[in-house]
Amino acid sequence: MHHYEVLRRPLITEKNTLLQSQGRYAFEVAAAANKQQIKQAVEAAFKVEVTGVNTMTVPGKKRRMGRHEVLTPSWKKALVTLKPGDKIELFEGV
Repeated sequence: MHHYEVLRRPLITEKNTLLQSQGRYAFEVAAAANKQQIKQAVEAAFKVEVTGVNTMTVPGKKRRMGRHEVLTPSWKKALVTLKPGDKIELFEGV
């Protein structure tokens, strides 16, 4: 899996912006990606040093579409911890 296929999008929420002060950033990643691939992708894309990666699978939710109940797809989330002093500029000022 190539680096550009691993990272899907950054997750910008209130909770994740509070984690940025601790040097932790959240991304939606490919479901088949492992921790080593996520680490390499973040280091290649943002030129930072990653010290840790935590992953979790977010289960889909039930939604109503008229009379029918559908399940949204599950997706994978990664919390990436950077070396102290490193920052990802993409998240600054959001």
